[in-house]
Amino acid sequence: MTKGSTLLCHLLQASRLSLPSPNTYRRVLGAAVDVAELQAILSEFLQCGSGAGTSVLMAIDGKTLRGSLAPGQTRGLHLLAAYLPQEGLVLMQVAVGQRENEIPVAPRVLESLDLQGKIVRGDALHTQRRVSVQIVEAGGEYLWLAKDNQPNLRQEIEQVFQPEACVKGFSPTPQDFRTAETIDKAQGRLEQRTLTTRAGLQGCSDWPYLAQVFKLERRRLHLKTGVVQHEVVYGLTSLGHAEASPARLLDLVRDYGGIENGLHYRRDKTLREDAARMTNPQLAEAVALLNNLVIGLAVRQGWQYLPQARRHYSACLDEALNLVLRRPT
Repeated sequence: MTKGSTLLCHLLQASRLSLPSPNTYRRVLGAAVDVAELQAILSEFLQCGSGAGTSVLMAIDGKTLRGSLAPGQTRGLHLLAAYLPQEGLVLMQVAVGQRENEIPVAPRVLESLDLQGKIVRGDALHTQRRVSVQIVEAGGEYLWLAKDNQPNLRQEIEQVFQPEACVKGFSPTPQDFRTAETIDKAQGRLEQRTLTTRAGLQGCSDWPYLAQVFKLERRRLHLKTGVVQHEVVYGLTSLGHAEASPARLLDLVRDYGGIENGLHYRRDKTLREDAARMTNPQLAEAVALLNNLVIGLAVRQGWQYLPQARRHYSACLDEALNLVLRRPT
């Protein structure tokens, strides 16, 4: 038994100075724990305390646990999460069945959450009429990208930003275009992002609750090689200009990346979720929930670099226990 295990037993005031074996934890999580109940308890715990769960942007995205692929299956356990990037907080996470994708699951996730005042952002897969209506009628707003899964919508938005063909001697019709731009340097590249908005598609589209459309151009210069990448995407939102200027939309689109960098990457690389072989779906889902808890607690304590937080709490087990045994205020 290690020194750390002995200290943990003393801190827990355990009657025996020994901890269960890893296989015992696997059996309990894989057979005895109700993952839905665990999800509810952890979500409630992470949202307690002053200011928790109050950030506006809610990102929805899915992740497949590669280590959960069982013999005879073509896909491992796939989980769809609703996540607050600014807080590192997973509000809800549900499993996507083997015979379905995220599209029918997203409404079920959102139905269980309070969307009042939230801005829901997902990737292009979630650009769906049904979920757009659901979000707005529940008191929230949506922010989507329009890609090949919605070809007509994408074409309608793209056409708005094409130069107007004018007869000689006539000027183009005045348009209410608004633009914001950012330039950032990080990870060996210079990135210029330009977002241009226009009010709705009146007379062109019947997309529900549509208030603004936008064109986002990304230009990345790799400083070492001189290679330039250029990308143009189109999007739509129920937010009007008064609620979301081009500058704010730029921030919202960028912050959505927090679900990949702040949640999925941390679970994969720091917590090594995909490296663990867990062919029992219940075990894999329970471990993912516990990993969400670890990330949420670390972010709440102000840690930006998760490996550093892990090293700190491994050396200070009393502080680690306080995070889960004391209710936040």
